Amino acid sequence: MNEPVDKTFIQRQAATIGMQLWQVPADAAPVSQPLEGGEHVDLVVVGAGIMGLSTALQAARRGLSVRVIEAQEIGRGASGLNGGQVIPGLKYDPDWLIEHFGEQRGKRLIAFAAGTADSVFDLIRTERLNVSHARNGWIQAAHTDTALRAAEKRAQQWSARGVNASILSPGEIAAKTGALGYIGGWFDRRAGVIDPLAYTLELGRIAAEAGARIAVNERVTRLTRHAGAWRVETAGGRSLVAKTVVAAANAYSDGLIPGLARTIVPLHSFQIATAPLPPSIASSILPGGQAVSDSRRILIYFRKSPDGRLMLGGRGRMSLPRSAADWAHLERAMTRLFPALEGVAIERRWFGRVAITPDHLPHLHEPQDGLIAAVGCQGRGVGLMTSLGARIAEYAATRDPAALPFPVSPIRPIPFHRFRRVGVAAAIAWYRALDALER
Repeated sequence: MNEPVDKTFIQRQAATIGMQLWQVPADAAPVSQPLEGGEHVDLVVVGAGIMGLSTALQAARRGLSVRVIEAQEIGRGASGLNGGQVIPGLKYDPDWLIEHFGEQRGKRLIAFAAGTADSVFDLIRTERLNVSHARNGWIQAAHTDTALRAAEKRAQQWSARGVNASILSPGEIAAKTGALGYIGGWFDRRAGVIDPLAYTLELGRIAAEAGARIAVNERVTRLTRHAGAWRVETAGGRSLVAKTVVAAANAYSDGLIPGLARTIVPLHSFQIATAPLPPSIASSILPGGQAVSDSRRILIYFRKSPDGRLMLGGRGRMSLPRSAADWAHLERAMTRLFPALEGVAIERRWFGRVAITPDHLPHLHEPQDGLIAAVGCQGRGVGLMTSLGARIAEYAATRDPAALPFPVSPIRPIPFHRFRRVGVAAAIAWYRALDALER
């Protein structure tokens, strides 16, 4: 049985869409082509986020016939609502990947992870996407000696592999961020920032131009395997047949694939944006335009927008927001880091849903032949899912397992998943209290 659509979440999320910071490209045109019923295609992609659209784009360019089916509008999920930080790498350092996956697989993973930011900025450049972007690097800011030692280790490992990375002194990180409370960090010059909504919409445009047919506001409700193909049915009563199906809903996964939604913990990422900063303040906050994430257990991330606002995000409440007070923890974090922003108006508040896996790695699954699913971005979704989509498209076209950077694993639901969110909420509250003691 499929789990019911979370209509309350969709409605509450839609109410915040108009409050977000990101922009629809001025020349954006509708790309939707409604389902006709009875279609036969090589590939159906369920979900029109970054990974789904990247998969569709690259599969269409490989000559596959492609249908994308999206339950909402393009950009309504986390792909269009995230912080727009394009960060390469994974949560784990290169040496750990080799130790955990072995020399051969580990080196392939390192090479894949190292190039995820390149995939985004190269696509924007070569396709001339109408996406605001800047590639000025990313800073992981350390607030304790332990965190600084971890940053030094990470920078050393990537530098040994040719990455232009460096450690920042207390004075350097203060100058680059303008924030209080950090004692150093590491600076990765591969990274940058984009407008994620514009990027997702532009991916939809070029995927459609490549031949992928996209249907929006159409929810897939059932997948059945028959005679070597997949029958895909929707809530609107339409159906089509595909050789391969890619489930690309990530944090919005429901009961379409049995057990998949129970392999992740969905969390809410809340974000705020100030009014455009006065020049006297703006010149001292992120003068180089870098993106920043910090080392706290419940991390804070921030960047500037093209029109001079400070955007700051972090974990929000587990339940849905009810009022502006649900973003108050971010406002407190902002003025703690930047006391000069006391009294500056908060003009945007929004949130999205993200997926966390227990081991903090992306997971690839193929529970039946020709049914592929990917979940778990771990805060690096823009670059990771752009790159992963291209690899999944290659796999769909060639069936070569070497195309996939991560090993395909069985679907293993988290034990007592129903209670996991309660435990995570308690852990977040505890970690936030510990973070407060380490200011």
